[in-house]
Amino acid sequence: MSDRFAIYPSLVDKVVFVTGGGSGIGASIVEHFCAQRSNVTFVDIDAAASAELCAQIGPAGARTPRFVHCDLRDIALLQTIVSSVGKASGPITALVNNAANDDRHKTQDVTVDYWNDRIAVNLRHQFFASQAVYPQMKSAGGGSIINFGSISWMAAQAGIPVYTAAKAATHGMTRSFARELGQYNIRVNTVVPGWVMTKRQLDLWVDDAANELIDRSQCLAGRVQPQDIAAMVTFLASDNARMCSAQNYVVDGGWV
Repeated sequence: MSDRFAIYPSLVDKVVFVTGGGSGIGASIVEHFCAQRSNVTFVDIDAAASAELCAQIGPAGARTPRFVHCDLRDIALLQTIVSSVGKASGPITALVNNAANDDRHKTQDVTVDYWNDRIAVNLRHQFFASQAVYPQMKSAGGGSIINFGSISWMAAQAGIPVYTAAKAATHGMTRSFARELGQYNIRVNTVVPGWVMTKRQLDLWVDDAANELIDRSQCLAGRVQPQDIAAMVTFLASDNARMCSAQNYVVDGGWV
C-alpha cells in the first residue's frame, strides 16, 4: 500500500472478513487492511493466487492475512467459516462482500441453471455472509458491512443482464439491511466501482475500443485502479465513517 493512503487507528486489530480476496480488487482490499494492522481473514476459490498473495504481504511489513478456501456457492461452508473466525479471532466487525464474476452473456443464451449460478456468485453469498456475521457485530456493539454493487446497471450496460440484475439487487439489499441493523450500530453501505483496471479486465476486455469508451465516459482522466476501491472500503470500515449508512459510494472517475 502506498504511503499516500490514510491510516485509520480504529482499524488496528479490527477483525475483518473479505470474500473473493485472492486477486483483483479483493487482493488490494486485503493488502490495505493488512497495512492498517487489521486481523484479516479472506476466502477465495483460487487457492494458488491466494497463497501467493499471503506470501507477498508478510515480507512487505504488513500483518499477514489468513486464507480459507471457499466456493461461495456453498452457503453452509461460508457461514461455518464466518462462525469459526468469530470464535478464533473475536467478533467480525467489518465484512466486505467483494466477490463477484462479470462473465459476459446474451439474454437469449441464459438458462435457468445459468441464472441460478450467476445469482449465487454475484448476490446470494452477500446476503448469507451478512446474515452470518450479524450476531457477531451485534454482540460487539456494532460493525460495518460493505456490499459491492456496480455502475453497469446504472450505465445500462448490455451483454451482462444477469450480472446487472444481481448488482442492482445489491443496492436494495443494502438499504434494507441498513434500516434493520442500524439499531445495533451496524452500518451497511454499497461500494460501486467503475471500470477497474484489474488483470482480468485488462486481459479480457480492455482493448482500444474500451479505452476510447472510458475516455469518453469518465469525467476524470486516468483509470480506476484496485487501490482506489480499497481506499473507499477501508474508510467505510473505519470509525471515520461512523455516521455513514444506507449509501452508495461510487468510485468510477465520474462515469455515472
